Amino acid sequence: MHIAILMANTDESEFAQLHPKDGEKWTELLAKKRPDWTYAVFAVKDGDFPRDLTSFDGFVITGSPASVHDGAPWMSDLFALIRKLNDLQLPMFGACFGHQAIAKALGGKVETNPDGWVFGSTEMEITEAAPWLEVKRFWLYGAHIEQVTKMPNGALNIMSSEGCPMGGFRIGDHVFTTQNHPEMTRRFIVDLIEELADDKPAEVIANARESLRLLADGPIFASWIVRFFEHAKAAQG
Repeated sequence: MHIAILMANTDESEFAQLHPKDGEKWTELLAKKRPDWTYAVFAVKDGDFPRDLTSFDGFVITGSPASVHDGAPWMSDLFALIRKLNDLQLPMFGACFGHQAIAKALGGKVETNPDGWVFGSTEMEITEAAPWLEVKRFWLYGAHIEQVTKMPNGALNIMSSEGCPMGGFRIGDHVFTTQNHPEMTRRFIVDLIEELADDKPAEVIANARESLRLLADGPIFASWIVRFFEHAKAAQG
């Protein structure tokens, strides 16, 4: 299978330069599960978009420190692409910003978290089974101040966490999302917490550090993502 990774991360800071870019993170995460697949990275935040959509078997929309409300020109293009992928029922997965972008583009709503920042390792629950995943509790790293508050058209809420009841959704067999970050490694989230320690409320940082006693289940979630793409392809016939 051939997967397009749509990189939305706008962070070009010195910190970001010391770590793999999101395209690398997602390629590594999925390649560990399906090393025979191929991956192409498009920096959509720089206006680089795939042209021949049908040459790909699936699309991943990454996270970003940007807000879906920023109004940047590349976001309008991304929202248009999401609507086109949905119309064509081409499989797409979104994480964090990607989850929110899919929701907004397809008629949902994204708002500020009423409880403030979610940062660190977060317990989540699959509330509705799907052909590619089972009902269970698991942990993922998270870093977000906004969340989906209204499902997009035709979506089924399948995932939640404390303070984030719409933590992931599906639309048919061709859309799958999560609010959190299966691609983040423990090393990266530790470094990110310390990088932002002076910029975020002390309680947020203390809770984030404490949460890291619990390991995240990124590899388990990666299995669900590749199974999602495989199921979507099979469903297309």
